[in-house]
Amino acid sequence: MELFLSRSMASIAPAMRTYKLTHNYPLSVNTLHQLRQKVRINPEFRNHHSRMSSTGDNSAKPHHEQMADAEKQIKRNPHGNFKEVEASRPKWDPSLEWHYTQTKNTSWKAGDGANDDGASLQKEHISIDPYEEGRPAAFNYKLLISGIVPRPIGFISTRSKDGSSTNLAPYSYFQVVNHDPPIFTVGFSGGFDKAKDSLRNLVDSGECVLNIISEHYLEAANSTSVNAPYGTSEWVTSGLTPAECKDVKASRVKEAVFSVEGKLVETKEFESRSKPGQKSGVLAIIEGVRFWAREDAINEERNLLDPAILRPIARLGGITYARFHEGIEIPRPDWDELKVDADPKDLVKPKANAQ
Repeated sequence: MELFLSRSMASIAPAMRTYKLTHNYPLSVNTLHQLRQKVRINPEFRNHHSRMSSTGDNSAKPHHEQMADAEKQIKRNPHGNFKEVEASRPKWDPSLEWHYTQTKNTSWKAGDGANDDGASLQKEHISIDPYEEGRPAAFNYKLLISGIVPRPIGFISTRSKDGSSTNLAPYSYFQVVNHDPPIFTVGFSGGFDKAKDSLRNLVDSGECVLNIISEHYLEAANSTSVNAPYGTSEWVTSGLTPAECKDVKASRVKEAVFSVEGKLVETKEFESRSKPGQKSGVLAIIEGVRFWAREDAINEERNLLDPAILRPIARLGGITYARFHEGIEIPRPDWDELKVDADPKDLVKPKANAQ
């Protein structure tokens, strides 16, 4: 038995080295068995990993180095020396207070359309095929994060099942999609084979905390997006404060005005269309099981947060964040009231093609 194991281990040694470098955590007995089976079934699998482990292939690098390489390819930061650019800009204005304004057209009536006097209709549009020849997938990423804005940020705290590793990182592929039960979605770039620390811990433990980023800890939250090696504590490098939860073992961010304890419902992995065979992302569906709200931000009924205290930070394209100090309230229209304006203009008609 020992001789059989030693021979098997020798045959999969290159694949083992590649796996450890890529995933940066120990191989389980099940994983060892899977690797041995692949070598037995397909000798080319062994040859492929021998080349990877000896040639310095990017996929054989530790995950945090792969993240650094990917960031260089995306070129998210459009500036050369960012500190010089930042120094040329106006300083942060702490005097900006949350307030409400009127809408641009307070006398808007049914059928009035846009409030720009038709200016937007004078512009033409460009059709973009996301998979046109020569278009990198990274272009779609940069376009989408600059067009689907502003995006809420899920500042996710996770803990491995055995408690040996924790992680804290921001994700802007994030949204609430249901309230009963409270359901949230989080998108992770890359497949399970290149899982980010948050995803590893989330799948391992089945738990997390979703924190909402506010102005007063933006810099600290952003620092946790660093490509640190697996096992490095973002809590320490960011200087943020872990606070105990009630229903999950992961910590919530004490500085956060609003946090949600979550349990993993399911995941869905996606295959790349530009590079068939490769996994490009994972969708995680999470159920909120407990809310935490700062006492000075929540109303008496515990059903509404004050934006003047929450001061949420949102994500735009590139390396741009957005702060909010101005709001506009518009009541949902009532059909009976809207119809009063629409009838005289003969606007109440059945649906037709393209309408």
